[in-house]
Amino acid sequence: MIMHQTYQSPFSWRYGSEHMRQIFSEQHKFELWRRVWVALAQAQHTAGLVSAEELADLQKHQDEIDISRILEIEKETKHDVVAAIKEFAEKAKIGGGKIHLGATSMDINDNADTIRYHEALGSIEKKIVNLLTIFSSLIAQYANTPCMGYTHLQPAEPTTVGYRMAYYAQDLLMDFDYLQFVRGAMKAKGMKGAVGTAASYTALTKSAQGASQMEQEVMKSLGLHSATISTQVYPRKIDYYILTLLSSISSTLAKFASDLRILQSPSIGEWSEPFGKTQVGSSAMPFKKNPIASEKICSLARYIGTLPAVALENASHSYLERTLDDSANRRIILPEGFLAVDEVLITAEKILKNIVINKERIAYNLNQYAPFAASESILLEAVARGVNRQDMHETLREIAMQAWAQVQVGKENPMADLLKKSTAITDHVTIDAIDQLLDVSTHIGDAPKRAMDVVDIINTFISL
Repeated sequence: MIMHQTYQSPFSWRYGSEHMRQIFSEQHKFELWRRVWVALAQAQHTAGLVSAEELADLQKHQDEIDISRILEIEKETKHDVVAAIKEFAEKAKIGGGKIHLGATSMDINDNADTIRYHEALGSIEKKIVNLLTIFSSLIAQYANTPCMGYTHLQPAEPTTVGYRMAYYAQDLLMDFDYLQFVRGAMKAKGMKGAVGTAASYTALTKSAQGASQMEQEVMKSLGLHSATISTQVYPRKIDYYILTLLSSISSTLAKFASDLRILQSPSIGEWSEPFGKTQVGSSAMPFKKNPIASEKICSLARYIGTLPAVALENASHSYLERTLDDSANRRIILPEGFLAVDEVLITAEKILKNIVINKERIAYNLNQYAPFAASESILLEAVARGVNRQDMHETLREIAMQAWAQVQVGKENPMADLLKKSTAITDHVTIDAIDQLLDVSTHIGDAPKRAMDVVDIINTFISL
């Protein structure tokens, strides 16, 4: 519920999906804490430390969570985990005395967080697959559609719309591979106690083997794999991995969004975001059609890109077995990192599903700028017929500069006519050959084939 009388984070309602908000909700956090406590009690029942009656009582009351009561107790204890233990014990009168037996707070908190991060990555993964599916369709549709390529934001040589789309898709495929790496590297703390040695569990079970078996049973119940070595917390480098992954995903889509913003500018006008019939571009200028969705992606990506640095500081400065100076910022950077990327992915999907590709404008830009790309081909053809390269280069440069002067004052590119009227050229290269060399399809190389290679990769990947 949005409370308008106090500060609300934009991530509470504006950015991200309800599903991602639910994953990082306080309700879900306490549900996961209860899940870890009950899994521990189950393993301790197997070890003969918790009776069947006590375990049954904890399981019976597992879902009865009173967050208001937890917060009330926390005001007294100044400790959120202790407050949650007390509130659980108030419900479970029989088994309450065995809650958290042998555990330290991070045995509960870190394992619960790891579950949340796995859930969040699963949601991110599905959205990446959806985007790749859309990219695949667009690449196939436009693989052979020539368009002007730009380097240094200046017309360069032709490429194809599908080839440009394939670049973004290729980056997203790399992000997907990195996601699999991060998921594999994401180990939970396990049940290892105050400094990671499992001393308390070893004392309870009377053996290191018993403590190890207990940990394995809890991890199996939670669907997690524990790190071989933990201190009081799981390796904080994992947070850095997660946030660099989220930063990489957002960077990929910020590149796409930035390019779209440039291509939507009236001077190019080749692509544009979908624009609703009742959408307002500007409060002052009714004619405006601003690329606000792409700008939002770029804005959020800029924020996400700052987060890995905080996680790296946390990993570097978690002194000895652990200090608490990571706790406050981790409550912000990880949930908000996931929510921000979630919004980036949602927005990118909306854009791509209805992106406008202006073929008329693409053709116009090609007519204006592509003839310049033929100059190198004509140079090579002339030299092959015995012409001095430096002389022909100067001839072509002079013709190109005349053509540029006309283009810059808004006239059609006259370069084709200028080439055909130059006897310095036609004495060596026929007009038919010039026409062939001016054909845009001869200047896109193997772009269509390689664009379709990316489609094949995506389709194979999606079918797995």
